[in-house]
Order: sequence, then C-alpha cells, then structure tokens
Amino acid sequence: MADKVFKEILHNLPKHKAALEQVRDVFLANLVMIGEIPAPTFAEEARARFMAKRLSDFGLSDTSNDEKWNAAGILHGKRGERNILLVAHLDTVFPKEVDHTVTVEPDRFCAPGIADNALGAATLISLPQILNTLDINLDSNLIILGSSRGIGPGDLEGMRFFMRNKSQPIHAGICIEGVPLGRLNITSLGMLQCEVACNLPDKYDWTQFGASGAIEILNSVVNKILTLPLPQKPRTNIVMERMDVGRAFHRVATRGVLQFEVRSESLKMTRDLEEEIEHIVAEERYKTRADLSFEVIARRNPGGISFKHPLAQRSRQIMEALSIEPRIAPSTSELSGFIDAGVPAVTLGISKGIHLRENDEAIYLEPIFTGVAQLIGVLQAIDGGCCDE
Repeated sequence: MADKVFKEILHNLPKHKAALEQVRDVFLANLVMIGEIPAPTFAEEARARFMAKRLSDFGLSDTSNDEKWNAAGILHGKRGERNILLVAHLDTVFPKEVDHTVTVEPDRFCAPGIADNALGAATLISLPQILNTLDINLDSNLIILGSSRGIGPGDLEGMRFFMRNKSQPIHAGICIEGVPLGRLNITSLGMLQCEVACNLPDKYDWTQFGASGAIEILNSVVNKILTLPLPQKPRTNIVMERMDVGRAFHRVATRGVLQFEVRSESLKMTRDLEEEIEHIVAEERYKTRADLSFEVIARRNPGGISFKHPLAQRSRQIMEALSIEPRIAPSTSELSGFIDAGVPAVTLGISKGIHLRENDEAIYLEPIFTGVAQLIGVLQAIDGGCCDE
C-alpha cells in the first residue's frame, strides 16, 4: 500500500511544482517581511511575534510564542493520529545594528541572513497557504515551529525547550534550512563549540619566567591542541575558526578570545578531547599566570537515521525525481534536537545561495519552488506512512 501511495506522490511532483507559481507573490512577500526583521541569537522576539501572527492569519490554531521566543502553530490533520514537526531556526549571526533591508534583483534577493535562515522561516510561514493551493489535506497534524537560539552559544535552546515541553508525541520531523538545495542531512556529528578567553590583569608580572602577551599565550594553546592525536575512525577533526586578539602596534595584547570546534562521529571522542583541552588550558594558565578560561558554548550528540532508513530512502527518491542531486553529510543543525529525542528526521535545503554569513548574503529565486516541491513530497511521504520502518 505504501509503495502505491509513494508512486502517486512522485507522479504528482511536477504538477505541484508548476502550481506553486500561484503562491509566488505571497511566498516572496513573506520572505521579504521576515528577512527585514533582525533576529540575532537571544533577540528573536520580533521575528517570533511576526511568525506567530502570520500563522494565525493563515488559519492555524494554537499559535503561540513561548518563554524562549519560539513561534509555533498547528495545522490539524483529517485524522490527527500522528504529529509531524517542521522546524526552521529563526536566529541569524547578524546584530540588530546591521541594515537588514532586502535588495530585490531579477534573479535573487540579497540581505544579511536571508539564506540562513529567513528563507527557511518564510517557507514555514507560507506552507499552510501552499498546502491549501495544492489541495493537499494531510491526515497527520502538522506542527510548525520557528525555533529560537539555534546558532552558536544559543546551543539549540529553543528547539530543546520545545521538545522537552511538547504536549504531543512527534512521529517524524523535517528541519528546513534556506540553503543549499540538495542538502540531505540524516545524521549529526558529535560537536563541541569551544572558547578560550585570555585576560592579563593590570598587575600582571611581566618579569616572571614565561610571561608573554595574549597573542603568544593563545597561539601556544592552538599549537598544543593541533598536536592532539586524532583518529581516522571514528572520523574526528578540530577546526580553528576565530582568534580575536591585539589592537595596534606598540601595544602588547592583554586580552583575546579563541574559538574552535571539535567534531567527531563518536561521543566518547568528543568527551576525551574536551578533557585533553581542559588540561592544555590549565597547564598554560599555571605556566603563564594569565587569567585563562575554557568553555564549551554549544554541544551536539552524534546519531541519526541510517542511509537505508525509509525516510532517508524516500527523501533521496523525491529529490532525484525533481533532478536534485542529494548531498548527504552530517549536520549540526536542529536535527540534533530530533536525534536527542529519538525522532527520525531529515534536514532539507530550499534554494541556492552565495556569500553566506556575509552582509551581501543572497539566495536565488529560480530554484526555490523546486525546493518547496521537494519539501511537499517528503511531507506527504511521511504522512502517507511511506517512511515508517
């Protein structure tokens, strides 16, 4: 029975993609409106309020903002026996002071955070009208969630709060990211986002043996971390991402911050490396007498569904039917929230983009409705029981 349902889903994909042109104006209007609302991590209130209101305008019930500034609404299904959760994170890496005006060009929209993740949020907001236009009535309840505090030190706080406090069981989930189209995440890496802060006090003793500035101290920490032995299996790496230290010539740097990620397929490996790095920082602190601290600001646990899981298989088939080449790689997105709760889920991208996390970030318009058609197909496959183990 599931195979027959799935064949019909594949058969209808081209028709649905063509019909999506009917909601083009509403979709792009939602994208511009939500994209122009700044939403740095821990300050997503305005965007969350807007999303909840738009979901209510489109007729969803139980629309709300919770204490973490998630935005949620429920589109009730014909039977309502199962619940599917669709989630996109609301926050961006850009502060409120950055100009978020969306520049409209013939083939693309440009604005800070429009790809990561205004496009994902706009897709969620537009989905009720899309389903109505396509005359698709799901059997399952569809829970739509714009999650807060997903990036960096936010550590998926909004998603994790929602999963801890949800009042109904979740059967399966889909995470929506703006880019790239073709993204298919079915697993999450174990990950630590780490920060080492160095501060030399005013009364720092520059005469002591080993005394040095913040640049030298943090550089010593980097060198020692990079000498740690890393296995090829389980795949593990350490990525140095940012060092902010020093201000000018003729001034010894007295403060600095180092940020890096530890990534591994093994939870044990991330924990072992965390302990090793704690020892490295402690040794450097005792040796230099500097105020040196180590903090893990975000964590992800490894896990996910297998390549042969029906949800992974059906997602690949839907993408290929739309001439989308699946790119399967581990993720550190909201997918981790599903993994921690034991809920099968995937992460999908909606369009193609350039200059990600830069002020001239942009998404291309032409691929969007291929990406939305893909989402509709996966949603129908879950709803139709085609992705059950």
